[in-house]
Order: sequence, then C-alpha cells, then structure tokens
Amino acid sequence: MSTFTMPSLGADMEAGTLVEWLVKPGDKVTRGDTVAVVETQKGAIEIEIFESGVIGELLAEPGQTLLVGAPLARLGDQEINVPAAAAEPEPQPEPQPEPEDPRRVQASAVPAAVPTKPMPAATTGTVLASPAARARAAELGLALDGVVGSGPGGAVLLADVERPEQARQAVTFEPATDRPRGKPGLDLSEMRRAIATAMSRSKRDIPHYYLSHEIDLQSAQDWLTDTNAVRTPDQRLLMGAMLIRATVKALAKVPELNGRFETDSFAPSGPVHCGLAIAMRGGGLIAPAMLDAQEKGLDAIMEAMRDMVARTRTGLLRNSEITQGTITISSLGESGVDALFGVIYPPQVALVGFGAPRPRSMVHDGAVQPRIAVTATLAADHRVSDGRRGALFLAEIDRLLQEPEAL
Repeated sequence: MSTFTMPSLGADMEAGTLVEWLVKPGDKVTRGDTVAVVETQKGAIEIEIFESGVIGELLAEPGQTLLVGAPLARLGDQEINVPAAAAEPEPQPEPQPEPEDPRRVQASAVPAAVPTKPMPAATTGTVLASPAARARAAELGLALDGVVGSGPGGAVLLADVERPEQARQAVTFEPATDRPRGKPGLDLSEMRRAIATAMSRSKRDIPHYYLSHEIDLQSAQDWLTDTNAVRTPDQRLLMGAMLIRATVKALAKVPELNGRFETDSFAPSGPVHCGLAIAMRGGGLIAPAMLDAQEKGLDAIMEAMRDMVARTRTGLLRNSEITQGTITISSLGESGVDALFGVIYPPQVALVGFGAPRPRSMVHDGAVQPRIAVTATLAADHRVSDGRRGALFLAEIDRLLQEPEAL
C-alpha cells in the first residue's frame, strides 16, 4: 500500500487546502485520474493521481490546509473491502481526534494546533516547516525554532523565514475560505504574494540573460488573413497560435532551452510542455502548460489555447498543467506594448516574450515599406545556454514565420 501526498503545484507553493474529494474508499483509480480538488494561490486545481490502484483510506478532510508532502490518502494495489457505511456518502459521527497521528494537519487559527510529531514528507526536525522554508533557513543560518510560523498548524513557511527580523511576529493563519476573493476559488492577494515569491527566487537564483529580435510578420499575417477568410468564426486562427507553433518547432534546433533545472542539474525534456501566460480578470497571472505541444498542429494549438484560457479563468486546471511546464511563452496580443522582458519561472530555463504586432517601417525587396512586425524576446538561464544559442533560437522562430504554410 502506498501513500498519496499533497503535491507541489509549482515553486511558489508551500501548502494547499483540500476542497473536495472526487473519490471514496474502494474506488479504483488509474494513473492520470482526477481524485481531488485543492485550492492554492492559483485557484482551485484538480489533482491527478500518479499511480493506479484502489483508494484504501482518505487521510485528510475537505477544509484542511496541508503542507506539500502531507499524506492525503492511502492507495492499495487490489480491491479493498469497504464497509457499506464508508461506501455510501451518508452522514457519519465525527471521528475522535488522534493526537499521536502525524498525518493530519488541521487548518487552524490557533498556532497550538501543531501535530505532536512532525510530518515526515514536510519536515526533518522538531519544527514544523515547509521544505522551501528549511532550505532558505539553512542558507541564512537561521534557527527555525526562533521563527513564528504563519502556515497551517503554525508551520514555518518561506515568507516567515525571509521576513526581516524586526517584523517576525505571530501571524494568524487564515483558512483560505475566509479570505476576501476576486471570485470563488481565487484569492488575488495570495496570488500576488505567490508570484512575488517565485519571481524573487528566480531573480536571486537564476543567472538570466536577455535577447530581443524584430520579426517581419507580414507573410504570416497575409497567410492568416487568407486562411481565415474561408473559415467560420469558431474555426479561425489567431496570430498567437502561429507564434506558439513557431516557438515549439524552433526548440528542435536549440533543445537546451526546453527542460527543467532541478537538484543542481539540468534535465532536458523530449516533449515540449509549453506554458502560456494567461492574465486573470481582476489581476494576476497563471501559466498552465499545453502538454505535448510538439505534437499539435496550428488548429490543435488554437483549440488548446481557447480551452486553457476558459479553464484557467474558471479554476478548472489540472495539476499536470501547473507542474510540468518546460518553457513558457508570454504574448501581449494586439493591445500590449512593443516588447516584454520576462522573468524565468523556475525550474524552467527559458521564457519567450512577444510584444504587440504593429505596422513598422521595414526594408523589404530593397525598399522601405510598412509591414506588420513583432519584437520577440528571450530570457534564458546562463547555466544551460548562452547568447549565441539564444540568438540561433530567435532566428529560427523568425525563419519559420516566413514560411507560415509550413507551420
């Protein structure tokens, strides 16, 4: 029997609140099935299970806030006899608390509600703390027993460790359901905090280099106009789909930009799980990954874009889309500025930005002409690639966009 734990849904996540179980004891599950909904700073995320089996016991209750690595359920490899009372969703008497059981962490505003034993997946000492907080405390030479935690059950989080000494004081942890929201399942202030934490870590730990390149899009725009002229509105393509397709194809020439830098080494990725930066109404940004983007043509990419934008803004993303990105694309569309220079989302090693396509004066066929152009930028990790390779990558995106019919 194995244990299914609270997954990490990004470098900025330290804890999540269990919103709903989608399974019950005795249910058979297959790898990739969604089994629960967890609320994070990014909203409500559907959690997929990573191995097949039978749900044996649910170890957490909806409403609990748990650190990354905390046990959620036990999973068996064969059918389990479940009492009828457990199989039917009928009201049951509340179970008595188990003070010696380290598996449960209650989301409580009272710091005293700390488990009597540390959770094995999230702590290694006597102080309850997230893995990120422990790592940062070690870097700073800071004793965790002197830090007041603001997390579930009084756990020390990364923000507690990085808080200036004079500002370290008791902070009451509010259950996610009690905080003001922009909409159900999404706390915009928490999202901003998560973005700030992840981007600060990125700029501190990743040696960025930046490149920009102006791309003539007139051929691509003309092809797009002709193609859309014979399609119904629901089948028409956007320039964004062409930019994604060209970027994904260009990675075949510079594959070191596609992957993840984890545990002090770079792990290149064969599949391209392309993150798309999607702006939330009311503020905030989420970059879910379009999985296996290298296998998708323009129409499939366009369909996936529509689907991901809709599900991101309604809080229906899956954890694989949040955690498996290998490169991110951020496009400002038609209403943005000329260029953007992004910050790499760890543990990825590259981010591609596209400004707003605009008419510009360009030399074409020996004459100055007004042509649609876009500024493409690259933020890349100098531990994995260099400016020469980055320049080759942007040049390849340019070349591919000059032959739109081949995309």
